[in-house]
Amino acid sequence: MAGRTVKKDGSSWYFVLTIGKKENSKPKQIKRRGFKTKQEALKAMNELEHTINQGTYVEPSKTTFKEYLERWLEDRQTRVKKQTLETYSWLVKKHVIPIIGNVELSSLNAMVIQQLLTKLAKDQCLSDENIQKVYTLINASLKQAERWGLIVKNPAALVDRPKATKKQVKVWDVPEVTTFLEHAKESRYYIAFLIGVTTGMRQGEILALQWKDIDFENGFLRVTQILSHDGKEILPYTKTKSGTRTIDLPDEIITELKKHKVRIAKEKLAAGPHLYSDLDLVVCSEIGTSTNAGNIRRAFNSAIEKANVPKIRFHDLRHTHATLLLKQGANPKIVAERLGHADTRITLDTYSHLLPSIQKETAKKFGKMLFGSSESKDEKIENVN
Repeated sequence: MAGRTVKKDGSSWYFVLTIGKKENSKPKQIKRRGFKTKQEALKAMNELEHTINQGTYVEPSKTTFKEYLERWLEDRQTRVKKQTLETYSWLVKKHVIPIIGNVELSSLNAMVIQQLLTKLAKDQCLSDENIQKVYTLINASLKQAERWGLIVKNPAALVDRPKATKKQVKVWDVPEVTTFLEHAKESRYYIAFLIGVTTGMRQGEILALQWKDIDFENGFLRVTQILSHDGKEILPYTKTKSGTRTIDLPDEIITELKKHKVRIAKEKLAAGPHLYSDLDLVVCSEIGTSTNAGNIRRAFNSAIEKANVPKIRFHDLRHTHATLLLKQGANPKIVAERLGHADTRITLDTYSHLLPSIQKETAKKFGKMLFGSSESKDEKIENVN
């Protein structure tokens, strides 16, 4: 760039960025004011220069929100995780652009944004959490547009972040779990269901699990990666530091995993080296490729119908695992570690509806330990009378 200037103007700072020359040979400059500190002005200038160098800079004139969001998503490619970008792209293309994409960026205001959020909530086409994500990405994109000088002020800053109504998780009890597993044994994805309910692993973690991650001798597995939403890539686990973890397995699961490994080996032999893609996956297709999440969902729902148990999502196997452990009296810290929660508070908050019954049961057990069973106490009272 030919020139970069950051100066103070009264109580605020401004920058001037020279980006070439006009037709009359005079410098072509972009000037932005109103920064509280020199660091803020410098950061905004660097970001603006980056977008110009990348070819993603948008002139503020008649640009629509659709055009701006598409370019903003391009800029996000090198700044956020791939899965986050996939989620943002899906929300933008399916739920933002169809409704307010044609609004000019300069005409976008708080009322338009609020109307979008209200419509999404009214139509019930997205979960509360995803509507919050819509707000987050709109706010982030417009905050960037403000820094780039495309708009005077971010209108999303005037809109309250939508609230998410906490929904009680749906889970199975022990008889329902055993009934389901009995009817799911013939399914190709039985092992995925079994791992889900006995480890609490997320679907993406299960579908990325490799044989090298299982220690048969010591009876545990390692969670180190996750399958991308499109099912095309196995990605290193970066959700949280606690996401990478070790989970101990019951002996019965080790036995089932050994049986499943034999089945996979037979399929590999039958397909032959030219057809079989050996990705070392525990849950895979008949030719070794990664499993489509849609296939898992259909097989799971089919097994539920056969077992005639309450319908839940595959992800609810994770909730079922945690619920059964807590009801059994497991330490919440251990449950949090198995689930890969960053903090025990997340576990307790998610399963807070269980706490009253767990407390009551704990009180009974404590009383029984200290004073003996209620039956023996009643007998003593009768003997006294």
